[in-house]
Amino acid sequence: MSLAELLATLSDAFGVSGFEDEIRERIAETIKPYADEIVVDPLGNLLATRRGRSEKTLMLDAHMDEIGFLVKWVDEAGYLRVAPIGGWDPRTLPTHRVVIHTRPGEVRHGVIGAAPPHILTEEQRKSAPKIEDLFLDVGATSAEDVADLGIRIGDPLTIHYPFAELRDGYVTGKAFDDRAGCAVLLETARHLAERDLDLTTVFAFVIGEEVGLRGARTAAHRIAPDLAVAVEGTIGADMPGIKAENQPVRLRKGPALTVADRTIIVSRALLAHIEEIAARNDIPYQYKLPAYGGTDAGAIHITGGGIPSAVVSVPCRYVHSPTSTLHMEDLENTARLVCAITEDAPSLLAAAQHSLS
Repeated sequence: MSLAELLATLSDAFGVSGFEDEIRERIAETIKPYADEIVVDPLGNLLATRRGRSEKTLMLDAHMDEIGFLVKWVDEAGYLRVAPIGGWDPRTLPTHRVVIHTRPGEVRHGVIGAAPPHILTEEQRKSAPKIEDLFLDVGATSAEDVADLGIRIGDPLTIHYPFAELRDGYVTGKAFDDRAGCAVLLETARHLAERDLDLTTVFAFVIGEEVGLRGARTAAHRIAPDLAVAVEGTIGADMPGIKAENQPVRLRKGPALTVADRTIIVSRALLAHIEEIAARNDIPYQYKLPAYGGTDAGAIHITGGGIPSAVVSVPCRYVHSPTSTLHMEDLENTARLVCAITEDAPSLLAAAQHSLS
């Protein structure tokens, strides 16, 4: 399976925060040949371990979950109201198609309805809709119709457009935040499968990042790693209307290294050593401009007695919207960098520890 095919199967899988079963199954099937042990913890984190020569442990983290919604109400006319899971931009939502996963395991389809502009006031046309005012049309004419479809309050849903290749290495699909990171971890596991590792490496595919870094916190507590790297899909903003100084990262500039964001300030020694690893392996990289967003590293680095942590990200345009775009060159180079970091983990850990001595 090519890296693009891997990203496609991950992107197309359902995995709204709290409902990560489908994406976890796809990841488990893919990583099984490359792991010495696979454990699913009580929260649903998937932890795949490759044992190394040392008892020291490296945690590679990527979150499985994606933003979505829950059905919160069904009215007498058969329209549904929804509550958001994770951070949506309401401007992007009206008229998109959604998939709903029912309790019996069936998939239902719907549309986020919107009144046509012809019947809106001028003020309504100018303002962004509120999520609480949106409604979902599933082709029902009554609450009974909705019940017959198996849809109930609490069922998860998300906007779903299938993965597609654009041109010249550009691809588009849903949930690249953070299925791109999951693809990097899986590619790293595959690439290093026949190599002896110095540090025991745990590939942690975690739940609940979009609702508060929940899975990473418990996974880090369980693993108790000596070093951690979170791999994310981050804010590519090289587009019209955004000044260069306000673009957190750009596509086709390589993996993005975090200096600081809203949840972590990365150790200067750790960052410098990752820069050196990238330079030594001729891997282009860029910096994610401070201090946008946050990642699982924000929870990992303050777990237990403290865990030296870094963040490496894949640039993705249009994150937290119905669809994203990335360039395969960036994904490939991010995988190359994470592989190189994993192979050089002992010296990376030594650099982090030396800076504190």
